[in-house]
Amino acid sequence: MSKFYARRRLGTAAALTGLIASIGLFNAPAASAALPTPVSAATARGYLSALPVRTENRAGYDRDLFPHWITVSGTCNTRETILKRDGTNVVTNSSCAATSGSWYSPYDGATWSAASDVDIDHLVPLSEAWDSGAGSWTTSRRQAFANDRTRPQLLAVTDNVNQSKGDQDPATWMPSRSAYRCTYVRAWVQVKYYYDLSVDTSEKSALQGYLASC
Repeated sequence: MSKFYARRRLGTAAALTGLIASIGLFNAPAASAALPTPVSAATARGYLSALPVRTENRAGYDRDLFPHWITVSGTCNTRETILKRDGTNVVTNSSCAATSGSWYSPYDGATWSAASDVDIDHLVPLSEAWDSGAGSWTTSRRQAFANDRTRPQLLAVTDNVNQSKGDQDPATWMPSRSAYRCTYVRAWVQVKYYYDLSVDTSEKSALQGYLASC
């Protein structure tokens, strides 16, 4: 075979591959970033000592004040992006909705094969952020907080576990899987420190107790 025809066949194969991918027959997602690792326990203890202690104030809170699940890329919003990041073998359709895959929930150790069984938890709940300082933020900063994929603030977990957590802080709710609790409190403190949020007295006491055993 001449070099001309070899190049021609290679070019045709590449074009066909691009066409197949463009019509969705190659639907495997691109590799996504790993879940951000929280700071160390020692760093978290230092951050916690620097957080201001204040009484929480929920006056004026509305979830809509935190624009969330914004578009990240193409048709994919924040929820769909985290589902792909935290799942295994996740396949999505042309609308970026997950059609198959599996998700392990570190809060309770359960694994799910349907995206509808999974919530994306705001580790520090939106209302908790409001209570501890976000009420004075601009809308753009609240949007950044609600869609933060850089810090360990968003996590795919079992839906009813997330619902049972609600807006509770570590003084009244912790993951049932004890092996994850150290990671959870390290992440909690890191997020609050980064966003200059306060803690209340019972929250700080609980965090100190958990971090002491990390």
